[in-house]
Amino acid sequence: MNYETFFQTELDKLAEEGNYRVFAELERHRGNFPKATHYRPEGKRPVTVWCSNDYLGMGQHPVVLNAMHEAVERYGAGAGGTRNISGTTHEHVLLERELADLHGKEGALLFNSGYMSNWASLTTLASKMPGCVVLSDEGNHASMIEGIRHSRCQKRIWKHNDLADLEAKLAELDPAQPKIIAFESVYSMDGDIAPIAAICDLAEQYGAMTYLDEVHAVGLYGPRGGGIAERDGVMDRVDLIEGTLGKAYGVIGGYITGSHALCDFIRSFASGFIFTTALPPAIAAAARVSINHLKTSSAERELHQRQVARVRRKLDIMGIPHMPNPSHIVPVMVGDPKKCKRISDRLLDAYGIYVQPINYPTVPKGTERLRITPSPMHTDEDIDHLLDSLGEMWAECALARGEQVA
Repeated sequence: MNYETFFQTELDKLAEEGNYRVFAELERHRGNFPKATHYRPEGKRPVTVWCSNDYLGMGQHPVVLNAMHEAVERYGAGAGGTRNISGTTHEHVLLERELADLHGKEGALLFNSGYMSNWASLTTLASKMPGCVVLSDEGNHASMIEGIRHSRCQKRIWKHNDLADLEAKLAELDPAQPKIIAFESVYSMDGDIAPIAAICDLAEQYGAMTYLDEVHAVGLYGPRGGGIAERDGVMDRVDLIEGTLGKAYGVIGGYITGSHALCDFIRSFASGFIFTTALPPAIAAAARVSINHLKTSSAERELHQRQVARVRRKLDIMGIPHMPNPSHIVPVMVGDPKKCKRISDRLLDAYGIYVQPINYPTVPKGTERLRITPSPMHTDEDIDHLLDSLGEMWAECALARGEQVA
């Protein structure tokens, strides 16, 4: 086999379909989010970022940056080992306490990424409990899917947010069989929200454990940023809440929270935790301060929601189709991979707007979109420029518009 030819042929197919991914080389600037510098062969130019998961700009917040600087000066750069072998610093312990408090749980466990926390936790739970079956929402993130697959457990895929289908699948199982219902609160590509309370009702009725991914909700919802489960008053009914430090909290890392025994079980058996070097203590310190700040400050959340609503309103006025949902994620629907990439490229090159095209396999074919994530730092002028530019691109690409709302 000619390996190089095979690799290039497969890459060429992606490009022909409009699904080849090109990374934008960006330089963020302290204190100036969402502005950045775009590096390209023709030279540098300023851009406004409209697709960041740093939803509240906390990666630029002075209290977070100061905490990280102070921690580097105090502890140095790395943790020095795995959590079991010299890598558990005081900052890791403090952060896990902060996370447990955020979700009203007895314990928490820190991972190096949200992907790893899902993969390792679901793999461990589903493989260690004899005869376990995982009931997974069909819209779940790749990290959850891979964790379930790696466990080699029985699985049932239920229709997205469909309570009737979930109950039908629960009813087919042995009442004594260990069961995990795995789902998300805010789904990152469509922006819809799970009926958490109703899922907990079914879990209690059928003796299932609940596993909730809140990565796109923590920091953004609830009086203290505890996510949708906090907003809806059901955190105590969810067995395991998983989250990230790399989105609304502006740093990096993932975590789970739950009972002491549950967290200790995963700590003791999850290879993805045991054999990984711990996060640097400066990262842990920055994340802890970010969480603590958003527990008491609602200003960022309130302005965030205002700017999200303003973007949606202007899209409606212009008749540019976007997927309606109750969250902060604004999917502008294009429905064609080549046009989606063309619009993204033109926005970046001609208008200084960076929003990444979302094509297959991230979303199903025919649902290609621009995933816009307004932040509190986007000004009204930024929003006007974005929408005016989108309007010009819609005309240039001869895309259909919906009914315009006055």
